[in-house]
Amino acid sequence: MTTKELINRIASQSGMTKSHTEELLSTTVAILQKELLQGKCVQLSNFGTLETKRKSAREVVHPKTKERTLVPEKLQLSFKASTSVKDQLKNA
Repeated sequence: MTTKELINRIASQSGMTKSHTEELLSTTVAILQKELLQGKCVQLSNFGTLETKRKSAREVVHPKTKERTLVPEKLQLSFKASTSVKDQLKNA
């Protein structure tokens, strides 16, 4: 599903205009990004939890050349589905 498809579906199901729905969605995404970049956890009831995890620097070895390379530390986005979503996926 694309962003445009999501906006259309939310607008049709909620009765809001597409422009208002687009503004609401972009504001929501901006708030989520800000919270995650501050290292906070975002819990969405009956959906799941978004959080950032720091992945430490590590050394990797190229399988053919055996060359060693250092991969720098980075932030990684993590999502854990709620139990209700997991149950729905099992029964789908």
